[in-house]
Amino acid sequence: MTGWLRRLIGILIILTAVAVTLSRAPDRPVETLVARWAPPPSEFIDVQGQLVHLRDEGPRGDSLPIVLIHGTSASLHTWEGWVKALRPQRRVISFDLPGFGLTGPSANADYRGDTYARFVLQLMDHLQVQRFIVGGNSLGGEVAWRTAHRAPERVERLILVDALGLPFESSRMPVSWQVLQIPLLGRISESLLPRPLVAQDLVGVYGSPEGVSSELVDRYFELALREGNRRALAQRLAQWEPGADAALIDTLKLPTLILWGGRDRLIPPPVAQEFQRRIAGSQLVMFERLGHVPQEEDPAATVAPVLAFIKGR
Repeated sequence: MTGWLRRLIGILIILTAVAVTLSRAPDRPVETLVARWAPPPSEFIDVQGQLVHLRDEGPRGDSLPIVLIHGTSASLHTWEGWVKALRPQRRVISFDLPGFGLTGPSANADYRGDTYARFVLQLMDHLQVQRFIVGGNSLGGEVAWRTAHRAPERVERLILVDALGLPFESSRMPVSWQVLQIPLLGRISESLLPRPLVAQDLVGVYGSPEGVSSELVDRYFELALREGNRRALAQRLAQWEPGADAALIDTLKLPTLILWGGRDRLIPPPVAQEFQRRIAGSQLVMFERLGHVPQEEDPAATVAPVLAFIKGR
């Protein structure tokens, strides 16, 4: 090996070591995150041994609350715009799923869609909510339709926002998810998280990059560091079987509103049309300039059809 090649390899090793050092992001105890990300009306409740970050807003006398479920790597904060519009007249319940946000990992490390649906029903039992409207984005959309399938007598209406559940081919899978799915690299990356990578992933799921603010990146970055969340995400991705129970969607028999971002590169718009075809009588509203999290990117535009839909009761 020539001298210049040895020097080049040495430089690359040093640069790699520096990059790894700069990317180190140790887990953070939940107590260090509460002040910024769980101000009132946030609360923490114990649901069968799982401490859950929850917001229960609007009139408690509402006999048909709206339950909103976030997607992978997100948190209840994704619904803040919708909640602001809904809570003057409706009771709205949002929460962090186990494995995400401030709720943190599940003791049994089971992050499958049907397990989450059972968790939603346990949470509703804890809150003494018998019937409700359920909506969800991405993973939360899958959890929502699974909840409706599991307990049709309890779910009156269903709102799917760029939902999982059908087979699809993604043109923009978040890089951080791809890294976690590589066995050896995935374990190493559980202690690494470059903030620019989080920003890059958000640009990939938003329809317009200018919507990705510094505060938004802070939220996703800091909540990903919550103790145990990165390991939980790796387990969730390992357990994920896209489209495995798609046949269940055909059995849904309830009023359903489907909202989708026309620029969704994670779950492309044709999937929305397939949901509409499979769920008899469902309505589809496409937002051409929005991406995978339209409720977060433009709350005012996306909550408008929701307000009309829930009044249709």
